[in-house]
Amino acid sequence: MTQIAPPLNLETATGHQVLAAAGKKILRPGGRAATEQLFTWANFQPDQTVLELASSFGYSAIALAQKYGVRVVGVEKNPESVARARANVAAAGLSDRIQIIEGDIFKLDQITEQFDYVLAEAILTMQSAPGKAKILSGIADRLKPGGKFLSHELLARQQEAEIQRTLAQTIRVNSNPLSEANWTAAIETAGLNVKQIQIGAMGLLNPRQVINDEGISGTLKILWNVLTKPAIRTRVLGMRKAFLQYRHDLGYIVSCSEKPIR
Repeated sequence: MTQIAPPLNLETATGHQVLAAAGKKILRPGGRAATEQLFTWANFQPDQTVLELASSFGYSAIALAQKYGVRVVGVEKNPESVARARANVAAAGLSDRIQIIEGDIFKLDQITEQFDYVLAEAILTMQSAPGKAKILSGIADRLKPGGKFLSHELLARQQEAEIQRTLAQTIRVNSNPLSEANWTAAIETAGLNVKQIQIGAMGLLNPRQVINDEGISGTLKILWNVLTKPAIRTRVLGMRKAFLQYRHDLGYIVSCSEKPIR
């Protein structure tokens, strides 16, 4: 018998869940443009291998395989998301190039393969300092010598502690963005060499970035849901208020790091 998931409680749901319920598909702080910068740095070659952390419904893995011809292994903890991702991969005809495994990003040692790339977007921000360190150590172990770690996270230029407290209240999750210096230190402590960094404004709810990320039809769908669904509207406006409050200090950071060849 198929179990039906309980309806989402929009008052207690995480910010990402609320935005997804509103129809938003790109949930990364720097949006599509920042991710494309990562991929430019990566310079993917056909048949290279990518490990994607928290692969969700498989959309990023599918896009990578289609555009660059790479082979992708996606790790996703939620069983329902795993099932949906596998169905999406099969529908795209990419089951020979993409494998979605149910797993924990804190237990990357259970994966024996080493990869040319590890991709993590909006994952490390949500972890404590020890959590960041453990995941980064696992990432370093899963990279081939000379392999690249591609990271896209939330940046706190200043006021880290204050921003962390405000975001925890607003997006209902323990969000711990770091400064550029502290992100670099965390990555390099794991044994990786940061080669390239780009920072910019956090545009998750910026109208121009929303249009760039979601397109006109997608943006109109989001706007309609925000206007017609009070619970979504309350949460989205609360998030936007916090983002505007810290607009000078809150941003995104993308970085490309390499595992040394010893």
